[in-house]
Amino acid sequence: MPKKAIVLLAEGFEEVEAITPIDYLRRAGIEVSVASISSNMVVKGARDIRIKTDIILADLSWQTDGYDAVIVPGGMPGSTYLAASEEVGVFLKKMADAGKLICAICAAPAVVLAPLGLLAGKKFTCYPGMEKGAAAQQTTAQQAAASTWLEDRVVTDGSIITSRGAGTAGEFAIAIINKLIDEAAGKKIADAVLL
Repeated sequence: MPKKAIVLLAEGFEEVEAITPIDYLRRAGIEVSVASISSNMVVKGARDIRIKTDIILADLSWQTDGYDAVIVPGGMPGSTYLAASEEVGVFLKKMADAGKLICAICAAPAVVLAPLGLLAGKKFTCYPGMEKGAAAQQTTAQQAAASTWLEDRVVTDGSIITSRGAGTAGEFAIAIINKLIDEAAGKKIADAVLL
């Protein structure tokens, strides 16, 4: 049975950080659903590229069944809108509680994952400078289980995969494939796209 992933989109998402994982994961045979967090099926990115989504997140009734991974692209103000969405927060926490893969890139690790406590005790990376905000947004309890920011282009710590930005989107997507399938599948796609 093929693995399944869901990509969450909000107005102002970073297009490369969303489209690259969608493309690479589908090349690897992973079923990818693209979900809008608003009631609009067409979501406009930060560079005015519009993506027609497959589903509306609210229509899932926050059900995570069937998904092996969730991908949260960065971009502004997209990350801010994702962080402000109660539905996104509930969905991400349910995915984390179920031990599913949580993948975020650019601003999203700091702006979306950190306030939810999903980086507590984890190694992570994000867009340079955003890590300071990640620490500030965590509760006292979360700070006690401090996260560790790394300058690596992609960081995998258990079920959390984070990456730095649009220029690392390919490596980010391959890391997700490595975890969902295996490294041979990741290498096959990396070779095919000349990564």
